[in-house]
Amino acid sequence: MLLQRILTALLLIPLIVSAVFYLPSTPYFSYFSILLAIIVLIGGWEWTNLISMDKLWMKISFLLFLLLPMIGVTLWTQFLELMATLLEWQELKEYSGAIEWTVFAAVLFWVLVMILIRKVPTALLQLQMRVRYKALIGWFVLFSAWMFATRLHTLYGAEMMMYFLLLIWIADIAAYFVGKKWGKEKLCPDISPGKTIAGMYGALGSALLTAIGLGLFYKFPLLNASDFTLLSILTVLISIYGDLFFSLVKRQKGVKDSGTLLPGHGGILDRIDSIIAAAPFFYAGVFLISRGIFS
Repeated sequence: MLLQRILTALLLIPLIVSAVFYLPSTPYFSYFSILLAIIVLIGGWEWTNLISMDKLWMKISFLLFLLLPMIGVTLWTQFLELMATLLEWQELKEYSGAIEWTVFAAVLFWVLVMILIRKVPTALLQLQMRVRYKALIGWFVLFSAWMFATRLHTLYGAEMMMYFLLLIWIADIAAYFVGKKWGKEKLCPDISPGKTIAGMYGALGSALLTAIGLGLFYKFPLLNASDFTLLSILTVLISIYGDLFFSLVKRQKGVKDSGTLLPGHGGILDRIDSIIAAAPFFYAGVFLISRGIFS
């Protein structure tokens, strides 16, 4: 199992890194956003299985409701960029920029999820919810993850996107090894018996070291470095509870993995659960820092 995980990771990581740096991306069009959309749609299919949306027409409808807003946001952004260029009316871009402020709805959702998982995990496991509401939640988290991961790559560059991915990957590895070595007290045994308090601290420590490494590499001013360090730590914290959120859904369904697409890893959602929660949070932080909110 471990060998399968390692081999799959060794195959996927070069492909992902190549996609981040070499797929064309402009204000008008992004092939990277198409790749993200495909990944999210596969995750959407797995979500329909997790929430017992069994009828084919319902699954297809869910995927369409994911896809159409993606197309809409892309076309709207392209239209505003084109009109701003043709008319030399740069204020039009502010209407595209207004999308940024919707990120805080996703941030609020994940903060609320974190609080509820910490405070009432057993009640969440026993919560009975209609399929339509589970579908709405799935649509919201998947669409917001796609939109803000796409905008992070398009507006802030491939290097920022790569830093975000490395942050989550390194935290995941650190949590595994620190938890295996020193983990005794469970983080949330009702939902995920394998996760430990030590593993969480290992992940947060890795975020601190990763952020310090980034600051030294780019020679950030102290204020910017401290902002990114805090953002990195909080992003990893949210990512841990994103993982727990999907573990909760899988536990309610009575399955270990969301799918079988990736040998040794399970499904797509099993690999991107942390990223789904972390992407809007990290984007919100970068957005605020770039606007000088914390300066």
